[in-house]
Amino acid sequence: MYVTIEKPHGVFSTMNIMIHVQKKDTFTEEVMYYSGKRRGEDGIAAVIDFLLSNARLVLGVGGAAMLGIATLAVKRLIERAGRPPDEKPDKKMTDSWEELGLVSASPKLLHKGIEGVVMKQIAAATKKAELSQPIPLPSPEPLRCDIDPPQRRKRLDLCVMTFAERLQQYFRTRVCLSAEEVSVAQQRALDISTEIQAFLHSKHPDMPLGDMMLAGSLLDDLQVVKADHACLIVPLQLESSLWMPIAGEDTFLGHPQFCMVRRENLEYFPRGRSYWDRHLLGGYLSSRLVSEQLGKAVMESMNWPSLTGTLECEVRPVLGSPELKLEIQGLTQSSCDSGERFYITVLPTVRLNEMMLTAQREITGSFDYVWYQSLYTSETTRLAALDKADSGVRKKCLKTLKAVCRNCPALRKLNGSHLSNVILHMSEKETDWSESVFADRFLQAIAELIGYLETGIMPSFFKHNVNLFQGFTEDDIDEMGFMLYCAITEPEILLI
Repeated sequence: MYVTIEKPHGVFSTMNIMIHVQKKDTFTEEVMYYSGKRRGEDGIAAVIDFLLSNARLVLGVGGAAMLGIATLAVKRLIERAGRPPDEKPDKKMTDSWEELGLVSASPKLLHKGIEGVVMKQIAAATKKAELSQPIPLPSPEPLRCDIDPPQRRKRLDLCVMTFAERLQQYFRTRVCLSAEEVSVAQQRALDISTEIQAFLHSKHPDMPLGDMMLAGSLLDDLQVVKADHACLIVPLQLESSLWMPIAGEDTFLGHPQFCMVRRENLEYFPRGRSYWDRHLLGGYLSSRLVSEQLGKAVMESMNWPSLTGTLECEVRPVLGSPELKLEIQGLTQSSCDSGERFYITVLPTVRLNEMMLTAQREITGSFDYVWYQSLYTSETTRLAALDKADSGVRKKCLKTLKAVCRNCPALRKLNGSHLSNVILHMSEKETDWSESVFADRFLQAIAELIGYLETGIMPSFFKHNVNLFQGFTEDDIDEMGFMLYCAITEPEILLI
């Protein structure tokens, strides 16, 4: 028995089954089956069943899962090709991925989904195998008499794992960070932040800054896969009587997370009364001017080679980035040998009226006077409080979802904010978050994400008028939706 998988110009050929996908829903099929069975639907089903029954032997578990998805898509194509002629071929179907997006109006999704997801995974699973050559079937190994039945049964049980067991194994081996890795990264980040704060206080003593602090997923035990980034919060001390935050809804921008900071009481306290008056732009505190001053004071003025020698790791600013970012290499000897990097983002922050505003130029873009309202602290605090109240697995589920999205190229645009809000919305409906339902809540989160992607809207838990999917394109949504729908029927593909 041998298997040949080719991809000549959009034509899938598997075990002498050739299905040509053409434009305008024109499908032609040529089925050659030499066992004497009749041509047609039964012959196709028999060949497909035979292929799938042997796919795991030839392609392995990962390849078999991907081949199963491809086969499901092919069967949908055949069903559509056999529709009555009076049915309109170009009738627009539902926008959901329940039909895998294989509609005449979405040839791009078909091409990207089948070739981009399925074929790449099959190619990776069969990289070391020469499938063009005959592969002899292994002869069944006779049972050894010296192995007693209970021991043999135990070995078989180890080979068969439920999805819940696979998910737990994935969390232990690929999600969690070691305590040593986290400790080293936190200590290095703390040392660097201490040096930056001491430098700013000595070189710019008139700059009113609060105590700098580290923040982000590394400090909140939410970082996954590897410890590679942290945030250094640089709080700007503004006089509450001179500065007023303007919510994004009340500005001409209309973006609920884009805020402005207006200078007040100029008739009583003219310019120059506040240190930050030098960063005014049209009567508003400019996030661009503040970032530029900190960039010159920290990125361009500090003696980085000297700091590198002191900390025994290479520290240097990242040039050409809209963010104020530092790159650290050599946290440990192993990371130095592998070339892994650790990044610290310096984040100017303003707190006014319970609002935390950050200068994030990579988000606000060309709006020089706009600040971004961060909801990260509110989201993580709420999740921690909910888990503490019922000993739930919300954080565990969130970390697993983050690792899956980070390891899957099609899902990398889903960040921690998207996934945190999915868990928070689910917590409004679900009360049982015990360890026993961890796998169920993980799959439920996948289904919830599909629902949000179908509508193109994910409301923020704390600000319902914020659409967290606002920055996604149609292609982004199609790619993520296709991958997640495949995971509904074969969730193991997310754990590859």
